[in-house]
Amino acid sequence: MKYITDITFDKNDFTQVPLEKGEYENCVFEQCNLSNSDLSEVRFIDCEFRQCDISLAKLNKTSFRDVKFRGCKMLGLRFDTCHDFGLAFSFDGCVLNHSSFYGAKVKKAMFKETKLQEVDFTACDLSSAVLDRCDLDRAIFENTLLEKADLRTSFNYSIDPELNKIRKAKFSRDGIPGLLGKYDIEIADGI
Repeated sequence: MKYITDITFDKNDFTQVPLEKGEYENCVFEQCNLSNSDLSEVRFIDCEFRQCDISLAKLNKTSFRDVKFRGCKMLGLRFDTCHDFGLAFSFDGCVLNHSSFYGAKVKKAMFKETKLQEVDFTACDLSSAVLDRCDLDRAIFENTLLEKADLRTSFNYSIDPELNKIRKAKFSRDGIPGLLGKYDIEIADGI
């Protein structure tokens, strides 16, 4: 396997010339097009993706270890097929709509100002994760481990406390309807 380190890829179109299989360490991908790319079995360690399009890329046994995504378009990704050893990443200002984290272990993951609409978090371990100002419209939470997760500033979520583990998770008062929605009760301020 080829080893690539400390390289900046600037505006590369990997739909024309595919990214070489290998291990990428401490690399930066700036405004690159990786949409529909086959990233299977590629290892990314301490890498950063900035304003890239990674939508619908194949992630079979792909490794992401301490990888940062900033301002990336990442529609329909299957993080549930990634190599789970050392899986660690953060997202800032990204769009991950229609992606799947089914059964993934992403403890302490950071999602900041990220769109997570219709994302599948079923059976996902999000313990101690931070979801800061994220749009979780129609995201699926079922058998999800959310212990110590922080969702205080996130919105549009619907999380059933009976179907998920939410012990010591943090929610804001504004998020109460997202936790009690199934009971069809009316929540009002004051009397």
